[in-house]
Amino acid sequence: MFASDMNSVREASRVTTAGMMLFPIQFTWPYGGRSVFISGSFNRWAELVPMSQVEGAPNVFQAVCAVSHGCHEYKFLVDGEWRHDERQPHKNGEYGIVNTFEALPVPVEVAQVQPRLDVLNSMEVDTGLTHRISAVTLNQAMPRISEEDVQACRHRISVFLAAHTAYELLPESGKVVALDVNLPVKQAFHFLSEQGIALAPLWDNCKGKFVGVLSASDFILILRELGNHGSNLTEEELETHTISAWKEGKAYMNRQVDGHGRPIPKHLIYAGSCDNLKDVTLKILQSGVAIVPVIHSPSEDGSFPQLLHLASLSGILKCLCRYFKHCSDSLPVLQLPIYAMPLGTWVPRIGESSSRPFAMLRPTASLSSALNMLVQARVSSIPIVDDNDSLLDIYSRSDITALAKGRAYTHNLNEMTVYQALQLGQDSNTPYEMRSQRCQMCLRTDTLLKVMEQLANPGVRRLVIVEAGSNRVEGVVSLTDVFRFLLG
Repeated sequence: MFASDMNSVREASRVTTAGMMLFPIQFTWPYGGRSVFISGSFNRWAELVPMSQVEGAPNVFQAVCAVSHGCHEYKFLVDGEWRHDERQPHKNGEYGIVNTFEALPVPVEVAQVQPRLDVLNSMEVDTGLTHRISAVTLNQAMPRISEEDVQACRHRISVFLAAHTAYELLPESGKVVALDVNLPVKQAFHFLSEQGIALAPLWDNCKGKFVGVLSASDFILILRELGNHGSNLTEEELETHTISAWKEGKAYMNRQVDGHGRPIPKHLIYAGSCDNLKDVTLKILQSGVAIVPVIHSPSEDGSFPQLLHLASLSGILKCLCRYFKHCSDSLPVLQLPIYAMPLGTWVPRIGESSSRPFAMLRPTASLSSALNMLVQARVSSIPIVDDNDSLLDIYSRSDITALAKGRAYTHNLNEMTVYQALQLGQDSNTPYEMRSQRCQMCLRTDTLLKVMEQLANPGVRRLVIVEAGSNRVEGVVSLTDVFRFLLG
């Protein structure tokens, strides 16, 4: 298709895009393959745009291309063969049978998002140049968010959260784990790693109550602090620190002391089973914690408080999605793409200023640099990218517990790379599909509802926004981002 005899056709279709409105058009190839590309009149047939495999749908490939208004032709190159979809509009063109679509200009004052078309599982192979292509288009002008729609959405969500309680978050079965404050830090480190959890409430038997939470952030601070006093960490150093001693030392580090130089005890942020979900959500957002223990307070008979559940934004979001999924049409904001709203943290475009740098690392970076960045940038995760800034993996605060395997925390953290640290957390017996779930992605064109449904899955706290085709990192959207937007 790209032979020299096609140059005249290409030159004839060459049009300047200066001053022209471009629309992001999403193309989808749903029939599988090893490598899939798209080309068309929108790029003058001069470029093969790579398509990315959709996570969780191995036969579906997608790419987003900037397209001017007007009629366009396109094809897909699938494993070296050109293809078209008989179910999509098509005609005979310069390159054999081509699929067609028309990108219509949308008036600026009208916010319009056309729904994604269903993909029908039908394909036909051509003769001649053997062109076979399939595509689905999503034609979008930059949608405008009506302030009235935003406020109406926030009101309905606020009313829903206020009408439901933390008790409704409790699963039918499960377990919750608490640690004694007198447990040595090293044992707590190993225990959380073995249980596959990143945090646990702390129980003080002398006081007869829960007094705090030990999290992955604590382990990061411990390793950084102990590392400042020597080139290597030793198990003895960790053994001498109980959780209680560490919490007291942390208060001194943060200068949280009274006028007599004594550490000021921090009160545990928790929720009662009858607290409404809006209050629980606000507690999580305002305190900056990952979870809030749901505790049944003791009665007057002197019994101990009971730990019922660990409430998280993920669990609350799951309740929201379950309720609003079938009535989302009445909330148009949920149908808008995430790039059209103030949501998430984005990589600055050329010429744009940013209030804070977007944190990314190469897999060869040292683990100590990753831990420093997590603390200094105050983020919960860092995308790991290649030289083209394409996503390879993600390093999160919770990954620190993997260092308990083989006592890796005794190594010099300046000599361990991020890649090596991530390998510690991967079980070679775990299927690839299960391991790949740790790195959740979305596109800038995904709707808010779709992003919410992904974030509502257990263990997912953020999505990396990537460019279709290249997987180049464009930003990150987290649970906190979504709830701050939804609650205003």
